[in-house]
Amino acid sequence: MTANTSGALDREKLFAARLHAARVRPYLATALFALCVVESRRVPTMAVDRHWRCYVSPAFVDRTPVEELAAVWVHEVSHLLRDHHGRSDRFAEQHGLTGVAERLRMNIAADCEINDDAFGAGLVQPEGAVVPASLGLSEGELMEDYLHKFRLGRHTDDMAWLDCGSGADGLDRDWDLGPDGADGLSEQERDAVRFRVAQGIIGRPGNASQGWQRWAQEAFHPPQPWRDLLGAAIRSAVSGGGAGEDYTYGRPARRSAGVPGVVLPSLRRTPPRVSVLIDTSGSVSDTELGSALLEVAAIARAVGGRRDLVTVLSCDAAAGIVHPLCRAERIPLVGGGGTDLRAGIAKVLRTQPSPDVLVVLTDGQTPWPARRPPCRTVVGLFRRHRADSWREHDPEYVPDAPPAWARVVDIG
Repeated sequence: MTANTSGALDREKLFAARLHAARVRPYLATALFALCVVESRRVPTMAVDRHWRCYVSPAFVDRTPVEELAAVWVHEVSHLLRDHHGRSDRFAEQHGLTGVAERLRMNIAADCEINDDAFGAGLVQPEGAVVPASLGLSEGELMEDYLHKFRLGRHTDDMAWLDCGSGADGLDRDWDLGPDGADGLSEQERDAVRFRVAQGIIGRPGNASQGWQRWAQEAFHPPQPWRDLLGAAIRSAVSGGGAGEDYTYGRPARRSAGVPGVVLPSLRRTPPRVSVLIDTSGSVSDTELGSALLEVAAIARAVGGRRDLVTVLSCDAAAGIVHPLCRAERIPLVGGGGTDLRAGIAKVLRTQPSPDVLVVLTDGQTPWPARRPPCRTVVGLFRRHRADSWREHDPEYVPDAPPAWARVVDIG
């Protein structure tokens, strides 16, 4: 290929790279072609703003092979699809972070989220690409997870040049065209692009990586405030005294030194076991049952992704079978009759090994046990207005509130 001596942006080469990116990642094609290219000599490579403009350095395009440019196209549009600018803003506000250095750290963490499974299958890894292994971190985590696990230091000095733009870390640059500049996408247009991409991934899931499949599910079912509350309630329950605790002689207690000739056991925290009881009575809608399955997946994440430690039971007036959690979508939800979750709670408590935490997902139209279960209990409550509360032959029925010993989180 003839060298570009004019200094102008080689759009033909740049667009050939975008076409290659769309061919090897067809589910991203809608997003790739939605980006508006802006020539800029102020960016080190390529960068995006939150309005879906892609700023491109002519010198970078000139010296970079088409195959690597294609990978950079995919990388930059991934920042926008995954809303890294909005997530960075929220993380900074929640943790009181300010300054350019913290935004660089967010850019690095966002790159780790994207690059852990971005390359291969037709995309080469660009030179200098930041991957989790660069920081000694594991793959498959989110930007927020990585931000808790590293700080800037000597091991990140060679990443100081990194600048994927305000679309990656939320910090406006002085070279951004801003909300009133030309060729930016409106908020509604950006949401439409994300929906189209997610739709394509879910329609043909075998073509996308697990990271993209996870993102697509979240795009269709965005995180809800109650899901954070439910996760926090579960984490609080499993971290409390007595949950997942046992004694072991494998590591003697430090108190043994004060009792010569006697070996005392130490307290060991084992992974907590969580049982989820789902109300499948006739008063629970199909939409709420779908939400319940999403909550099951969130519960598995709240206990560190150990699906082998989560069991699921459906119950209306009679308890079903206790199922170990493998994949949430394979859990049979059988029911449709009246409601009495006392039978389900009793069955859960009889399972071996017994749970450390019991999570009940219900509309609340059920009698509750008279005695507090021996494990910590969290109730995810599908709220009802009075007009929605019903019981056969009793239209004025209003269900009792969950007992005081349960931690209650409103769902929906």
